[in-house]
Amino acid sequence: MKKAVLDILVCPNCLPEERELSAEVAEEKDHDILQGRLICGHCSMVFPIEDGLAFLDPGAFVGRAGGNRYETAPVVSSYLWSHYGDLMHDGEASDAYSRWAGLMEPLGGYCLDIGGAVGRFAFEMTSKSDFVIGIDNSTAFIRAARELMRHQRMEVPLAVEGLLTRDLTLELPEEWDMKKLEFIVGDALALPFKGGVFTSLASLNLVDKVPSPLKHLYEMNRVARAQKAAFLFSDPFSWSEEVAEQEEWLGGKGAGRFAGRGVDNIASILNGDGGVLTPPWSVKDRGHVWWKIRTHANHFELIRSCFVKAER
Repeated sequence: MKKAVLDILVCPNCLPEERELSAEVAEEKDHDILQGRLICGHCSMVFPIEDGLAFLDPGAFVGRAGGNRYETAPVVSSYLWSHYGDLMHDGEASDAYSRWAGLMEPLGGYCLDIGGAVGRFAFEMTSKSDFVIGIDNSTAFIRAARELMRHQRMEVPLAVEGLLTRDLTLELPEEWDMKKLEFIVGDALALPFKGGVFTSLASLNLVDKVPSPLKHLYEMNRVARAQKAAFLFSDPFSWSEEVAEQEEWLGGKGAGRFAGRGVDNIASILNGDGGVLTPPWSVKDRGHVWWKIRTHANHFELIRSCFVKAER
């Protein structure tokens, strides 16, 4: 973990109180902490840094025990293709992530990609921000993103059929600035950052994958600047009771709070209706992006992700 990130970290276990973390560094190289730990002086919780990865999920570091489906090699490969297939010159790939990044204006300051998986949006934003952080609760995703950050290339094994695979070479564009980038294992519902820090934020295909969608929006709003900030939200709204209780859904219901379509409710929340988020945002653009996930050579999942771009 780059030492530059230390200045904006807080203990995610102590939220909503923002308690600073102290760092014990066992090994570092070029201002990058390779081995060490982050310690909260208030709750005494210890967050390890191993091989450069900072584990700041207060809930037992999801995925490190291998129980999360996002930790498997086939899923990591699938997400690498879904993020970077266009850069691997695969004719079946979508351009979703370059389109999402194209919706964002350069604002400088800190950028946060929440639930950023293997990191494509975060890489894209290095040309528009002073420093970019990608956060996800999948250790395997963050490890892959950080390996790309370190080496700027990777051989990606893609499933062809059954046990058959083929390798594609992924090389990142030279204009993406690896010095302005970091990836952290963490929880979208307990972001380990000080309030009011980020000028640019994104939540892409995440809100229907967390147990408390509204808390995710609260956390996003907490760490965003009160002025001169931009937020890009995009999701297919595939609500599921396996992930969240119906009462927690922000759409997909005929009655009750947040009845109707999710994208309309998100736009309403961001606009300040009902005083859910303060200060309110102003929705500047709406639309959709087609996103594709590859399982194997003969199986793809095509997803329409509806976006809302807001500023304040």
